[in-house]
Amino acid sequence: MLDPIFAILIIALNIYSFIVLGRVIMTWIPNIDPSHPIAQFLHRATEPVLRPIREALPSQGGLDFSPMLVLIGIMVVTRVLASF
Repeated sequence: MLDPIFAILIIALNIYSFIVLGRVIMTWIPNIDPSHPIAQFLHRATEPVLRPIREALPSQGGLDFSPMLVLIGIMVVTRVLASF
């Protein structure tokens, strides 16, 4: 049986992965208002995690791979936590 603390962490990581996915989808929508409360929330919730990764990655010609790396990291951490 999974430890309750690990279960809560896994749930939180899964929720955060949806937040990151929301941020990615938001970038695909043209003419989105950056002052919209949902857009502001997604930016504030993800930027502290994405910015350091984005700055550490070499330039990819305008493509941002930081969300993909965060999602892969979340999957790895989730599997490690689930194995305990």
